[in-house]
Amino acid sequence: MNTNRIFNFSAGPSMLPLPVLEKAAAELLNYNGSGMSVMEMSHRSKYFEEIINSAEALFRKVLNIPDNYRVLFLQGGASTQFAMVPLNLLSSAEGTADYIVSGNFAKKAYEEAQKFSPNIRLAASTKAENFVRVPNQDELQLSAEADYVHMCFNNTIFGTKFPYIPETGNVPLVADMSSCILSEPVDVSRFGLIYAGAQKNVAPAGVTIVIVRDDLLKEPLPGTPTMLTYKTHAENDSMYNTPPCYPIYICKLVLEWIESIGGLEALAERNRQKAAKLYDYLDNSQLFKPVAQKESRSIMNVTFRTDDPELDAKFAKESAAAGLSNLKGHRSVGGMRASIYNAMPEEGVEALLKFMAEFEKNN
Repeated sequence: MNTNRIFNFSAGPSMLPLPVLEKAAAELLNYNGSGMSVMEMSHRSKYFEEIINSAEALFRKVLNIPDNYRVLFLQGGASTQFAMVPLNLLSSAEGTADYIVSGNFAKKAYEEAQKFSPNIRLAASTKAENFVRVPNQDELQLSAEADYVHMCFNNTIFGTKFPYIPETGNVPLVADMSSCILSEPVDVSRFGLIYAGAQKNVAPAGVTIVIVRDDLLKEPLPGTPTMLTYKTHAENDSMYNTPPCYPIYICKLVLEWIESIGGLEALAERNRQKAAKLYDYLDNSQLFKPVAQKESRSIMNVTFRTDDPELDAKFAKESAAAGLSNLKGHRSVGGMRASIYNAMPEEGVEALLKFMAEFEKNN
């Protein structure tokens, strides 16, 4: 069968593993003998109960999540978490939290939190450098009195990632891992809460994963809507209302795929190899220049440019025509961005490198 598939370098929604799409296609009309699609079935049915329970069990196994953490399947994307985190984790309307601003979404989270307390602190920012790197540990101005510390682990737009987990003492660390979750092993026990929109590495847009430590499932700020309360969803096993059933189903298939190829250790090695090839080319190119500083480089989102915006535009147009889609960089950075998430095969990176070499020779 000729699927005419391209190499999709979109920052999200992004590629899904081909075996996952093929299995979903095979089960689309009749899931597991139910006579209906997952998109049609009741979320209270035994079929969907098995799906969501399997998805949670696989998440726990693949990411090695400790028993004192809950896995929640929510809605509203990571952007809703910008509000849910302060609403649920601030000790009061006068509570304090430290925000590490390393990119666009970290900045949005910081600004959203300021709506709920006047005591939201900027712990560090690299905005003055247009976020070409993440702050170092010794740059973080953290308070032992904070209710939590918030960070964005991988910065999709700028192509940077924290090469370390910040030390925050007894203060819970909250991390937006939307664009790097499941890309490599991570010590979940170092965090109080992890959240991630699914549309990069996990599933189609529509489900948001929250991994939260039990002791943080407390009463939220007064007036917090029921649907924005972590405790509500934890007590109802993510079924307080109709959950995003089909994305949760795809999440289960993705986790099965990760297990089938050797787990996160094998996947991380593959991801690092893909990124290393691309960065090696950029470091030795006469035309293209990497944007992110070397010590802060993401293995998921690789940002680069020429010194000529018109040439950048030409590259984006010609690469798309060559079956290499969505390489245009975000407007705040310019240039190009190759998002090489888990599902991007090494062949995709090889095709990109071949195109870049040809483009460089001709320009």
